[in-house]
Amino acid sequence: MGRPDRAPTRAPRRALALGTSLLCAAALATTSAQAVPTGSDPGKEKKKVDTQVDRLKDSLDDTSADLAAAYAALQKTKDAIPAARSAMERARAAAAAADRANAVAEQELEAAVASEKKAQDQLRRTTAEVTESRNRVAQFAAQIYQEQGFGQLDMALTSSDPQQFADRIALVDTVMDVQSEAMERLTTERAGLTALEDHLSALRVDSAAKKKQAEAALARAKKARDAATSAKAALDGLAARQFAQSKTVQAKLARDRARLTSLEAEQSRLRKVLAKRAAEAKRRAAEKAARERKKRNQGGGGSSSGGSAPSGDGYLSRPSSGRVSSEFGMRFHPIYHYWKLHSGRDYAAPCGSPVRAAAGGTIISAGDGGGYGNRVVIDHGLVSGEGLATTYNHLQSIRKWSGKVSRGQIVGYEGSTGTSTGCHLHFETLENGNFVDPRKWL
Repeated sequence: MGRPDRAPTRAPRRALALGTSLLCAAALATTSAQAVPTGSDPGKEKKKVDTQVDRLKDSLDDTSADLAAAYAALQKTKDAIPAARSAMERARAAAAAADRANAVAEQELEAAVASEKKAQDQLRRTTAEVTESRNRVAQFAAQIYQEQGFGQLDMALTSSDPQQFADRIALVDTVMDVQSEAMERLTTERAGLTALEDHLSALRVDSAAKKKQAEAALARAKKARDAATSAKAALDGLAARQFAQSKTVQAKLARDRARLTSLEAEQSRLRKVLAKRAAEAKRRAAEKAARERKKRNQGGGGSSSGGSAPSGDGYLSRPSSGRVSSEFGMRFHPIYHYWKLHSGRDYAAPCGSPVRAAAGGTIISAGDGGGYGNRVVIDHGLVSGEGLATTYNHLQSIRKWSGKVSRGQIVGYEGSTGTSTGCHLHFETLENGNFVDPRKWL
């Protein structure tokens, strides 16, 4: 009994026991501290998760559809958490890097503003010095003009004796030297002033650029922090959803276990019934054989029917035209967490597809089989010395309820009743009341 739309498998599917604990919220708290990959491709991650969910659905034998859907949703959420956590870590790393870049940009802006301020202060001081020097030169020139006339010639002509003439000439030379030095200093200071003005202009341009860079860095940092906040919210949402889903699975699991108990009880009852019928058939066959031997011994002739039938190999016909979606065998159930027998062979076909008797026989049971859903049980009598019976389960509806049936006769239609996850026929074969692989008889 399993999902009809997957490829058949004969090996126990252990890898699908992913949910070793249904209360995953506690596990999330533990795994959140673990390192996660940071370069994963979201598209590939989604395909991986979808594949895991598909494989999981493939293994949900003897499970109700609502529990299977709830568990698949839980697994999908759990599988999405590592990628979400990785995205959050990447977003946080990007936010931290953006914050560091923003801090550097702010420091560079502060340095540029400080340099500009220093240059402005120096420009003010230099401008004041140039103005002061210019004023001194002007005052000095006015004083010379007022006191000494127009130069050396005037001073010489107004001298009263040679000594006074020489003294005045020396004084004029000294004054002219001082004046020349003052003019040179003024020229130098003016050149320095021009250089400072050019430097200040460059600093202002640099400050403006640094300001733009700081603003851009701040915007990037804010965007990165918003992305990290969003990623954290997404992860928190997944965690909350996982916790809620785990509770839902627990509640559905309790109900489903009751169904499973009824299914196992029905299996046990059917085995006993068929074992008793097989024993009775063998007893009758033995009595018949004894009578025939006695008759031959008395000279009556005749031959024994052998009780039975052709060899078991190929005795049963295919009961459905659907593809085989799951084989007979032991497997680990991912929800119930124990090994159990998948007691038949599943044929996947659309609901309503005809189901046919695999061989002639007598219907000994038809109706509601609990976890089996709508079911028909056919006793084929002794075949090769074995009491052979077949069951047809999860039928959408039953067409033949009792009496004799012939090989290939329609007994019902494929469905998904009972503990089933999709439209399919769960076909079982029993020898003397014990489940055997249907392939032995097909």
